[in-house]
Amino acid sequence: MNPKTYSAKLDDLDPRWYVIDADNKVLGRLATEIATVLRGKLKPSYTPHMNGGDFVIVVNAAKVAVTRGREDKKVYYRHSGYPGGLKEETLRQALEKHPERVIERAVKGMLPHNHLGADMLRRLKVYGGPDHPHAAQQPKPWARPTAEAILAEQAAAETETEAEEATAKK
Repeated sequence: MNPKTYSAKLDDLDPRWYVIDADNKVLGRLATEIATVLRGKLKPSYTPHMNGGDFVIVVNAAKVAVTRGREDKKVYYRHSGYPGGLKEETLRQALEKHPERVIERAVKGMLPHNHLGADMLRRLKVYGGPDHPHAAQQPKPWARPTAEAILAEQAAAETETEAEEATAKK
């Protein structure tokens, strides 16, 4: 048994890009999944004090679903700082005006409230429609990883490394 605690180094972090389709997904459950990916908690190299998460692209934010009639019940408040400066907006109004901010606000509340959380939030890209400009990063559709998928990925990486070594010897 190794008595030392593993702590990832900056070189060990390998951020990936994922696409999540928000069409007909419940806002809160979607936000928790996004926050988990942004924090990197599903990675074996998770280190709480480092930004080891992945990049997340959310498409179809305008089509996100909510439960129990929250479109009109949920109210977002903000204040200008002046007397009488309280502004309020329902979830329905927010989704019509700027659907991206609804998901960003939900995810922001689930991340750490410090500089690290702000860095994690910068890795979130939300778009109201089905298109996004991040095709160059070759994002993959998000699926919660299983143990079998992780082991298969590791085996594929090992065989790829062995093949590279064999070609290097020739």
